[in-house]
Amino acid sequence: MEALTTSTLAVAIAEIGDKTQLLALVLACRYQKPLLIAAGILLATVINHALAGTVGVWLQSWLDPDWLRWLLAASFFVMAAWMMIPDKADDTDSRFYRLGPFMATFILFFIAEIGDKTQIATTLLAARFVDDFWWVVAGTTLGMMAANLPVVLAGHKGSGRIPMHWVHGISALIFLVLGITTLWWPL
Repeated sequence: MEALTTSTLAVAIAEIGDKTQLLALVLACRYQKPLLIAAGILLATVINHALAGTVGVWLQSWLDPDWLRWLLAASFFVMAAWMMIPDKADDTDSRFYRLGPFMATFILFFIAEIGDKTQIATTLLAARFVDDFWWVVAGTTLGMMAANLPVVLAGHKGSGRIPMHWVHGISALIFLVLGITTLWWPL
């Protein structure tokens, strides 16, 4: 259960203000089809995070446990620092828009998640909680949906009301704690 709650919390907070959340906002404003957009986000996230988690499990099985512990801790510390850098929306003009709300969301979200903070976090969390792979994927997906569904449902009306420096600070703190606990308790 720790893997599920940690993964959900880490990704939900890390996603706030992230480029994929900004993409969800753009898609919501463009299409006004929240169910199709949410379904596209869900499918893209499950596939992307399952692949990212698989890489994390592979890293865990490939590396010596002591090396892995230090690598994970260092990666969590880097993620903590990275969280302090806010994302900006990418160019919103896309040829994928003509594919409709579901396919455009699925493709754009999947591509935008590649190398994104939340995808890297999923890889690290899966390596940390290797025996709970599916709980990590479920948690990161739940966190992604928890952060993006309100944006999709509210469209552009609620954006800008959350103090982003607090969100980034809390995200950084979570990854800092993950790094410390990874060093403190062996895998």
